[in-house]
Amino acid sequence: MVMWVRRGLRISVGLVIGGCTAVVSLVYAALSGLALLCVFVWPRLRHAVLRAVARGARRLAQVERRRLAYFLDVEIGSSYGGSRALGYLAVRWLLAPLGCLVVFSALIGAFYGSLIIWGWPMFHSYNRDTQLYSSVAGMFLLFLAAQGLFGVVALEQRLAWHFLGVDPQDELRRRIEELASSRAGVVAAVDDERRRIERDLHDGVQQRLVALGMLLGRARRGQDAARTRALLAQAHEESRQALDELREVAWRVYPTVLDEAGLRAALETVAERVGLPVRLDYGLTAEPATEVRTVAYFVISEAVTNAVKHSGARRVHIAVTRAPAEPAPPAPVPVAAGPPGARDGQPQPAPPRPPARTARGADRSPSFVLRARITDDGSGGADPTGSGLLGLARRVAAIDGTLRVDSPPGGPTTITAELPCA
Repeated sequence: MVMWVRRGLRISVGLVIGGCTAVVSLVYAALSGLALLCVFVWPRLRHAVLRAVARGARRLAQVERRRLAYFLDVEIGSSYGGSRALGYLAVRWLLAPLGCLVVFSALIGAFYGSLIIWGWPMFHSYNRDTQLYSSVAGMFLLFLAAQGLFGVVALEQRLAWHFLGVDPQDELRRRIEELASSRAGVVAAVDDERRRIERDLHDGVQQRLVALGMLLGRARRGQDAARTRALLAQAHEESRQALDELREVAWRVYPTVLDEAGLRAALETVAERVGLPVRLDYGLTAEPATEVRTVAYFVISEAVTNAVKHSGARRVHIAVTRAPAEPAPPAPVPVAAGPPGARDGQPQPAPPRPPARTARGADRSPSFVLRARITDDGSGGADPTGSGLLGLARRVAAIDGTLRVDSPPGGPTTITAELPCA
């Protein structure tokens, strides 16, 4: 009961504030229309005024988005343009008086509905039957006004979705393109992984087995017993090294400890197997989902391997935490530009992926993310478009995650992966 009362009060405050902002919006829309009408015959000046009007409309629409989110629990995306924001401001004032009227009716209903409690001691000279009837009528009005509050909220939601939300066809088309790109990236990452496994088997285990066969052949043809024993000892050592390399390849394909003991144990094993001091800060209290921990493990393992092989690092720091998901920034307005490029030493994020949505304009962003940050003190200069980091970015993008690489020349290198989780 208390929760519903608090929600009703919050909605009422939001509708009253909406009534005040509607006056500002109406004045702004009227002045904008007048300004555009005055410069209509001058194209260059008209475009300048239109850009200024669109910027102001987006700012006012941003205020409305915050009001809807905080008071009415209505989430709206930020991918709308200035013209749509101006249209929303020009129409919303028609709905604002209805919200204020419903709130005023709720206040009147609450006043008369509570008359049966405090009215008799104060107005004892009046007819008690009249006070009773007034209280019943007030309670009924309060009930109708409470239903009207939620009805106005629904109308506010539909209006905001219509003007500020994403068109369903555009959203469906964007999602299809995103899934097609993600599928192609996953296929490419799997092909890269297969080539790496083939290379490891060919250059490592196969060469060991060839050497083993040659040693056993020489020992079989030898006549000297001492030399034969030495060759057999070498063959035994080669077989041991071949088994070690085979285990290493199998570990890189998929570590069984990840399923048996969890992500923390698998990362501790990674830290033990490298030849550098590795500090592991593990801040998760619960085991993540299978696909999330698998991607997190391979991102961390590959980043540590790259630090050992290529950066000349002396120390590596791994931090795994659970953090609130950051809202996606608004999509930039496309402008004419030259060929894309990036400055050296600046963070190079993976290609941006717009957030999925469950309804028009409502983001389907996760509440929390698993954030894995790997930092080494190596020479830096890592190329995010290289095969290794690009494969990691594709793995992360397959589950709607993001990968950022910050590797200025001279170091340090920081790789941050954010994977959606509950």
